Amino acid sequence: MKKILSIILAAAATLALATGCNNTNVTVPTVTVPSEIESLVSEGKEIVNELNVAIPTKDRAGNDIKVPEKVEKIVSMAPSTTQFLIDLGLADKIIGIDTNSASYADKLKADIPQFDMMSPDNEAIAALAPDIVFTSGMSSVGGTSPFQSLVDSGICVADIPSPSSISGICEDLEFIGACVGKGMEALAYSKGFTAFMAGIEEIGKNIPAEEQKTVLVMMNVPSAEFPTIYTFGKGTYMNEMLEAIGAKNAFGDKEGWLSISIEEAIAANPDIILMDCNWMPDAADQVKALPGWENVNAIKNGAVYAVNEDLCSRPNQHVAEATLEWAKLIYSDKFNDFTKTFDDTANDFISKVFG
Repeated sequence: MKKILSIILAAAATLALATGCNNTNVTVPTVTVPSEIESLVSEGKEIVNELNVAIPTKDRAGNDIKVPEKVEKIVSMAPSTTQFLIDLGLADKIIGIDTNSASYADKLKADIPQFDMMSPDNEAIAALAPDIVFTSGMSSVGGTSPFQSLVDSGICVADIPSPSSISGICEDLEFIGACVGKGMEALAYSKGFTAFMAGIEEIGKNIPAEEQKTVLVMMNVPSAEFPTIYTFGKGTYMNEMLEAIGAKNAFGDKEGWLSISIEEAIAANPDIILMDCNWMPDAADQVKALPGWENVNAIKNGAVYAVNEDLCSRPNQHVAEATLEWAKLIYSDKFNDFTKTFDDTANDFISKVFG
């Protein structure tokens, strides 16, 4: 019998599979099972028929929304949402995407319409007659939504502001799943994400202070014409990624998403530099060659690495994979026991429970 416990505890199994031979003595974290679900499990009830996830009445920005009971046509205006909808098995229901989601076009219907997330063609979107349109904080400038005319026309527009924490990402996943009739699957991803991150933290918290490395994550390569470097401080989910690993953010004393000068970056003297900018060819090599950076520890030790921007910059469950990628680059000796990615194991247990 398919019970909800199979989903939730599979999250812990995710970690058990990921840690391999477990030389680091990581304890598999206990995943909290919601009381109403635990009750159903004790009664031996079937999950899909006996437990319905409530359809949201407010979006993640707090706006009132009316989600149709059955969602068959979806427009996704954020790549993180598009990717998650595909992971939930809903590729066939996506009828429109933002241009930044184009990398997933091969998994969607042929010639799927694409729209600019900053200045969308609302008339064309409305003509698709979507049941729901998912938007993101990336689209709003100064608090003004470019999708207001869709809202005014009665189309359900669900806004998901950019999350600032790992827990916020999990809540976004659960919200999306609840909107599209995949609430239990989304809960499984959320719980799996939480368990996986807890396993990484078990290793990270045991790294002695004197061994902790200072890390600078750069989202571009500075130049004479554009000397600004984009990175982040505390109050961001990426800072939480570094904290989970047991590393120090070079700008963790500052708040939010940051623009820093070349001089500030050099003065921070990071031990590791991670280049989060797939769109810049050979970014790591470019940074290694920057004049005036030769005495920075990361440059002297050749510790400048390109990371997968698609994993870490799209806030969904794949941030778990990104965290592990960062961990292996920063502390390769301490994270070698993680032999499976979260995505591999999540897809495995989702298919077993819902396949």
